[in-house]
Amino acid sequence: MPSSSPAAPRGSSSELVAHRHGEAGAGEHSPFAEYPVPPSREILDAAGELLRALGAPVRIAIVLQLRESQRCVHELVDALGVPQPLVSQHLKILKAAGVVAGERSGREVLYRLADHHLAHIVVDAVAHASEDTP
Repeated sequence: MPSSSPAAPRGSSSELVAHRHGEAGAGEHSPFAEYPVPPSREILDAAGELLRALGAPVRIAIVLQLRESQRCVHELVDALGVPQPLVSQHLKILKAAGVVAGERSGREVLYRLADHHLAHIVVDAVAHASEDTP
């Protein structure tokens, strides 16, 4: 829909761009929809829940570990240097949010990312934070 008003500068608050799974290459965000009004309350609530689930440093580290391969709790404990009860608590939160899935293998549960697309959110956040760190 062409408009006679001047276009907002790219990245402005009036430009809300979404990312569709599988469309953009690594590190690219392909705009597919521009919202003249905010998305529905349900969509915003779901996005907020997802971001809250990803919002703890230990959960960020877990997602980064699971991005590489599936892991059981003791492997995450060893890799992160965090007590087992804390890792289990964070996995429970990530599982409830649909970020990770667990599959029993003998006496252990192997955890994996439920959707590798979610790892991009964490990788981008870590990369962004790294840019600001001397």
